[in-house]
Amino acid sequence: MDERVHLNFERPIIELEKKISDMKDFSVGEDIELSGEIASMEKKLAKLRQEIYSSLTRWQKVQLSRHPRRPYTLDYIRMMSQGFIELHGDRCFADDKALVGGFAYIDGQPVMFVGQQKGRDTKEKLFRNFGMAHPEGYRKALRLFQLAEKYDIPIVVLVDTPGAFPGIGAEERGQAEAIARNIREMSRIRVPIVIVIIGEGASGGALGIGVGDRVLMMEYAWYSVISPEGCAAILWRDAAKAPDAAEALKPTSDDLVALGIIDEVIKEPSSGAHNDPTVAANTVKQRIVETLRELMSKPIDDLLRERIEKYRHMGEFEE
Repeated sequence: MDERVHLNFERPIIELEKKISDMKDFSVGEDIELSGEIASMEKKLAKLRQEIYSSLTRWQKVQLSRHPRRPYTLDYIRMMSQGFIELHGDRCFADDKALVGGFAYIDGQPVMFVGQQKGRDTKEKLFRNFGMAHPEGYRKALRLFQLAEKYDIPIVVLVDTPGAFPGIGAEERGQAEAIARNIREMSRIRVPIVIVIIGEGASGGALGIGVGDRVLMMEYAWYSVISPEGCAAILWRDAAKAPDAAEALKPTSDDLVALGIIDEVIKEPSSGAHNDPTVAANTVKQRIVETLRELMSKPIDDLLRERIEKYRHMGEFEE
């Protein structure tokens, strides 16, 4: 793990990893046999990882979903698929760099990938607008969904956004209308749709590309009507109350599978997807392939009926 990039609760892990690294260097440099001591410390490290990551608070899981080394949409597409051809533009206004998509093969099956893309350094973050799409981004997504429908190709959506862009220009160009149209149209697109929430899933920004037959969610992702900071700012006028808001919102994968909002939790590698992106991508790929195989075996009219009923029944509770 890169000691320059870590979260506060990861500090004990970072410190122990450094001790192990220093001991290995000392053993080699001084030609001293320390394999027993190193093995003991590595065993302690594995136990420490398990203890920390099995007892994370909801707020800590939200922080983990934003880890700067966590894989983003294009990372997953590169690791999971072959022959990706990115498609650009909404054929109306512009090409939104915060939302990417295109055709690719996943285990020989052609799919249409669509997802939000964040940036890592300052230049890329600005280029990708921090993963916050404008109306033209949602209209590009809809164009790609309809293109996939035309050629009878299933759709895989990777959700990772802090929300739709709230700027004046976006509102002037119809941000709310673009999201609402996508929700309506995705409910009746006549090909299977698999949604995977890989990081942040905030509000309409996520739902604008998030209507599908199956909604899968990575273990340390979050998905909610609003971010914990936004909720805290509204309720308490204090963004520092975000940990309290996260507890109230219940935005984690375990919460949402229990509430029936998502269908399945995808387990991440120990310490999160950022510590072993390849393993994370292979796990996501396996679940996508298996889910697509199940969905493609159903008549499309049955699939559409089940899709609509799935969302119609959300929020129904009996006491």
